[in-house]
Amino acid sequence: ASSRATAASSGYRPDDEEEAVIGWQEKLFSQFEYDLYQNKAACQSPLDRQYHQEILKLEKAGGRKNLRIFTYTDYDRYTNLEEHWQTVTSSVQEVPTYLAERMANVRRRRQDRRPMDGGGLKMRLITWEPSEEFIKNNHVINTPVQTMYIMGDLGPYGKLGRREHEYVLCTIKVDSNGVITIKPDITGSKGPYRIEMDGEKRELWKYTIVNASVAVQPEEQEREQHMYNDLYIRHKEYLNSLVGSDFEMPAPGTLRLLVNGELVSAQGYEFDNLYIHFFLELPKRWLSPAFQQLSGVTQTCTTKTEGKDSVAYFCYPFTFEAFFTQEDESEDSLPQWPVLYFEVLSLDFWQRYRVEGYGSLILPATPGRHVLTAPTWRPIELGTCSELRRFFIGGSPELEDITYVRVPGTFQGDRLSRFGFRTETTGSVTFNFYLIQQSRAFMESSAYRKRMQSVLDRLGGFSQQSSIHNVLEAFQRARRRMQLARESLPQDLINTTAASTSAVSSIHQSTTCACSIPGAASEEEN
Repeated sequence: ASSRATAASSGYRPDDEEEAVIGWQEKLFSQFEYDLYQNKAACQSPLDRQYHQEILKLEKAGGRKNLRIFTYTDYDRYTNLEEHWQTVTSSVQEVPTYLAERMANVRRRRQDRRPMDGGGLKMRLITWEPSEEFIKNNHVINTPVQTMYIMGDLGPYGKLGRREHEYVLCTIKVDSNGVITIKPDITGSKGPYRIEMDGEKRELWKYTIVNASVAVQPEEQEREQHMYNDLYIRHKEYLNSLVGSDFEMPAPGTLRLLVNGELVSAQGYEFDNLYIHFFLELPKRWLSPAFQQLSGVTQTCTTKTEGKDSVAYFCYPFTFEAFFTQEDESEDSLPQWPVLYFEVLSLDFWQRYRVEGYGSLILPATPGRHVLTAPTWRPIELGTCSELRRFFIGGSPELEDITYVRVPGTFQGDRLSRFGFRTETTGSVTFNFYLIQQSRAFMESSAYRKRMQSVLDRLGGFSQQSSIHNVLEAFQRARRRMQLARESLPQDLINTTAASTSAVSSIHQSTTCACSIPGAASEEEN
């Protein structure tokens, strides 16, 4: 970089105009440093003694060439002070925050990190009482940066070397990624930068910053481009070696289901310190890898009040993988979709738990993102003794088999009776699912694709089976509204539309018969 500073005032002197060509981390001493480091007794650190030797060499060579323009390199103490006192906003009354104070105490330099001992795993995953040094090294952003300042001594002639007359002309920073930051930028068409001094004379200084680097020759630029291309090719080959050349595909006739889920929150429960136990039940013809864990337990989470409900945010991630195989094409039984069962429990001060609710949900049959909220209930006993026991000493009625929330998979009868079983509605749990389905049929155009598509349609039909009764009830409500509207119409208009009304009624009867058969069977089984 090339810097040029001139004074534009009535007291202009030829000595006030100066031009200097400065390289990266090149040290140019100011008048203050020149006088300070000449005295060997004032040199305490190794850097001070190095500057003392350099000044002695300058004395032998005839003194320093620069007068007003000098530099502070990355190793000078000024860099510390400048980084410490820089403000975050432009407000004059700015009060530094806790994080700003901590950031100011961190030297963003190239640090030689000590290799960690890989002999064993860390036993302390949580540091309950972090020290100041621990916070500085782990909590604060510490990007390695090298800094250099081009300064100007704008004091009156004959009174150079005073710190109050030092001004930053340009700041240059280079981080570990090779990004160079120059502030202010190279002087362009806007003209020179201006610095107005405070004082009686109100001196005005102008300076320009010019890039004096030697232009890269075409041969060197081409050689550098080839080097980057080779680097990118090697990096691409490295990534390909990690991924592999063969894309993993499921076996023919198999549907692969990947579930990336998140247990988001639980809301509306009576007690605090909630945690949730959940597991995935795979129906017939569904398999999972031997290493796959189909259950999990969240951390214990305290609740906070949002509106009228107490909400516990878990943000607990989980992953499931399963495979479905259609063994017999002629089989007419309805395939079943995996079901996620869960129970919500609370923990009191004495480490006793209570059951807050049971719930279940069928995994969505379509790929993509799904946000589902499932309501829960818990079994209760008659009388107040059980509730008093639950409040004071913990414990509550529990299900021996959590699949009893729905129709258990081990149930073989025609009817499942829950007569006499008393429950109470509690809160709800919110899940976030990202589903991926993979099958060879998705990229084939043969009869096999039609076969798998029919299987997927039937799987989707099973996932929608639980909503058939809701559709029928909505249809009945719409029919009643149509009847009420028909009664309010004039009689002559009703006679002209009688034929079309009877046709709609016959269609409704046939539709009801077709839909009510599986619905009635499901009602009896439930």
